[in-house]
Amino acid sequence: MAEAEAMYQQALEGKEKAWGPEHTSTLDTVNNLGNLYADQGKMAEAEAMYRRALKGYEKAWGPEHTSTLDTVNNLGILYTNQGKMAEAEAMYRRALEGKEKAWGPEHTSTLNTVNNLWILYADQGKMAEADA
Repeated sequence: MAEAEAMYQQALEGKEKAWGPEHTSTLDTVNNLGNLYADQGKMAEAEAMYRRALKGYEKAWGPEHTSTLDTVNNLGILYTNQGKMAEAEAMYRRALEGKEKAWGPEHTSTLNTVNNLWILYADQGKMAEADA
């Protein structure tokens, strides 16, 4: 993990110098660094990276672009892992609505978000919502 973090940091610094902090390639690395921090249990750092990527993607591509929605879904996962159920649900619902529009209800990315929402509801004992 330490080596991976060093590599991501190096890539991020290089991309920020070459393309700037808001370039979509830079933001991809920011999002990936968020994934790494989440895997390491560094929740505050992960959230900061996801928020930065989300803000940049929304500016570059808009709120319904698939990369934006993937980051929204990542925030939902992070919030679920932190026990922030209301925030997680809001993120999953936003991601699901956008993915259904972009890819349709049967696309694997859409279904991944449906599954995340099902897990969230099941963990809270909301079986009617989970079944729906």
